[in-house]
Amino acid sequence: MVIADKTSVSGNGGPVRQRIMPAGHWDWHVPTPFSQGWRVGDLLFVGGQLSADEHGNVVGVGDIEVQTRNVFENVTKVLAEAGATWHDVVKINTFYCCDATGDEVRDFWEKMTRIRMEYLPDPGPCGTAVRVAGLMYDGFLIEVEVMAVLQDPEHS
Repeated sequence: MVIADKTSVSGNGGPVRQRIMPAGHWDWHVPTPFSQGWRVGDLLFVGGQLSADEHGNVVGVGDIEVQTRNVFENVTKVLAEAGATWHDVVKINTFYCCDATGDEVRDFWEKMTRIRMEYLPDPGPCGTAVRVAGLMYDGFLIEVEVMAVLQDPEHS
């Protein structure tokens, strides 16, 4: 179920905004006003998705493959709620935690990327990956946000 707040961005006839909050999706463990996504006109912004359960607990502690798959499934769910697919995604930002060095980093990256490639179409979106010291809480290894351009139903 989409929970939608439809309001004019500027109050002067600007694009309609729609809040995207899939039912049963993961949530923060404390009350927040954050949204999983926003559709603004033909643009869709999906907020950082984590490998979390409905209570905000880490799913797949220590396993980059499990976490990557769960994160990409969470992105997929938000995209679908807005009527989008991975084919609509034009930009992906990936933040990942890896304390390793040398070949261990390469192995970590390759495991993460193999799962990511299962979701990304060819040609894929432009992307950025940033290695970070940590995410929201200990145990999270990857966070992904995407931006998509949606077909206007009147012009499809």
